[in-house]
Amino acid sequence: MVHAIVFLFILVTQVSAYRVCPKCGKTKVPYPLSTDENCGDPNYRIYCNDGVLEFMSAQGLYYKILSINPKANKLVIKPSSIEEDTCYSSDLDQGGLSLDESLPFNISTRNTVMLFNCSDNILLSPLNCSSSSFCREFEEFGEGCGCRGTLCCHFLKDSSMTSHRIRVRVGGCTAYTCVVDKHADDSIESWNFGIELQWLPPF
Repeated sequence: MVHAIVFLFILVTQVSAYRVCPKCGKTKVPYPLSTDENCGDPNYRIYCNDGVLEFMSAQGLYYKILSINPKANKLVIKPSSIEEDTCYSSDLDQGGLSLDESLPFNISTRNTVMLFNCSDNILLSPLNCSSSSFCREFEEFGEGCGCRGTLCCHFLKDSSMTSHRIRVRVGGCTAYTCVVDKHADDSIESWNFGIELQWLPPF
């Protein structure tokens, strides 16, 4: 009986080790995330491109993965860059970030999204477009300076909004960025720029 238990333990360990993907550069790829058809769970596909882990959107755009928290089933991706001369997000042509709804990933509720260069129609929304909006701080900081003086707003992702998309478009808002787990009194130097995605664990 003891030999059978030991054998099963070794077998399970070997199978688990086989299914965990190798590191991408220096970054571990925890199960169920998969960078290859021979490891991980193929429903949780991410990509290792030249030693950099990336997440692919529904439109086929790649976003760098900044961190992974396997215990919380979450990862953080880098928001698209904002073109300084135009205040356009680099994924504007694709309508912003969109996740494949058939996959087990969605945008978590810990994201504060800031929209820039918006049309006046945005003022009819429940978003915070006031002079105290967090987006005003971002306008004065680094990458956001190209959007300075545009109509901007912020909102916290919640269950009443789509959890698979951050939308930008010409005629609406043309640029965005995002901060994870932001608190009202956080200084901009402490902002954790990124978009947190969460995944459902495999059955």
